[in-house]
Amino acid sequence: MEAAIKINSEASKWEIRQKVWDYIEAKNLANFPRPVHNRIPNFKGADHACAHVSNLEIFHRTNEVKVDPDKPLEGARLAVLQAGKTLLVPTPRLRTGLLNKIVPPQGASRQDLRMCSTSQGVKEYSVPIGLDAKITVDLVVVGSVAVSEKGYRIGKGEGYSDMEYAMMASVGAVEDPVVVSIVHDCQVMDIPENLIESHDLAVDYILTPTRVIETKCIHPKPRGIIWAKLDTDMLEKIPILKKLRSLERRAGKDVTLGAGGVGWKRSRGGAGQGGERGPRPRAEALRAGGDRHCVPGRHPLGAPRQRAEEHSEGARSRAAEAKLAGGTAQGLPGLQRRAGRGGRPAGPGGPVRKREECTGRAGQDSEGWQEKKRPARTATEPRRRERKPGLRLAPLRKHAPPPVCCRCFAVMTHRKGRG
Repeated sequence: MEAAIKINSEASKWEIRQKVWDYIEAKNLANFPRPVHNRIPNFKGADHACAHVSNLEIFHRTNEVKVDPDKPLEGARLAVLQAGKTLLVPTPRLRTGLLNKIVPPQGASRQDLRMCSTSQGVKEYSVPIGLDAKITVDLVVVGSVAVSEKGYRIGKGEGYSDMEYAMMASVGAVEDPVVVSIVHDCQVMDIPENLIESHDLAVDYILTPTRVIETKCIHPKPRGIIWAKLDTDMLEKIPILKKLRSLERRAGKDVTLGAGGVGWKRSRGGAGQGGERGPRPRAEALRAGGDRHCVPGRHPLGAPRQRAEEHSEGARSRAAEAKLAGGTAQGLPGLQRRAGRGGRPAGPGGPVRKREECTGRAGQDSEGWQEKKRPARTATEPRRRERKPGLRLAPLRKHAPPPVCCRCFAVMTHRKGRG
């Protein structure tokens, strides 16, 4: 079957993801949530594709199945629960642990099982499983953005599926399981082999709404965590990695971290090895030999800022005094008023606003504003509005709309005539 999306042999992982997401959106092939960018697409027909899981031979031979919590895999989670098998779901972003066991309520009906297979049900009916738990996972179901008939897989760019499999391999939860990916037919394409690395998870079966593809992939699956591809930032992001690293260090394994964290350290947008967005200012500055936090037009992160000579001891106090006296703070650009909309020029001789003398509303300046103070009204002094014979003063109402004439709809003044 000819691929719906053509991929250039020199395309990066990020470009492949963008093509798939754009194609699915353009052809309206996805259900909620939309848009599908930066997600595992919840494609139309996902339930039909998930129905093929129960037809696999490995499905009848296994008791424990690990299924990712993505929306299009909801039908696969339901099939596992209906078959009475143990459903294992990874902890979202591996914040508190590795796997969770979904335990439906006693005497659960089909509707209850369907609820347990949803994202809300995963939160309500999940029980954490420790790293020392004796489990054997023979079937792993993952979501993908793109797959190839050779078994190569590209996720959404965060690397969690690869990391979860490597962590399960490290604790002995998997030996040689069958990995299944459920996608739309348009997500099956030719992926360049040079994009696949040692930590990438390959798939054995591809399930689409119309096909069941056995890949017979020869790319080896990860046998554990490749610590050289991680750095301290990733350990802080996923605390459970610290515990795994401690266990492997005691076992005498090499747990030396890499300097740059290539491989698994990826951002949500797909940054990282194989997922570059293109040249960026920070990357250009880094390649030029500059500080990694210093890009053109930006102060280096963590470096002490040099105080200018004009900002020496007492300069700000002198500038404040000059401002109150009606002058301008020369030599202090930060204290001068910029010329622009709603402001006045701050050059020599330009007017300087005094908050205590302003008679207009806050934030409203005018070119014709003059410095004058209105004397404070005493308690016995009447209101500063002239009373004319034959007119009465309407009571003041705060924030009341102005009265409108019932005949001409003209806005009337606040004075009303008698009779």
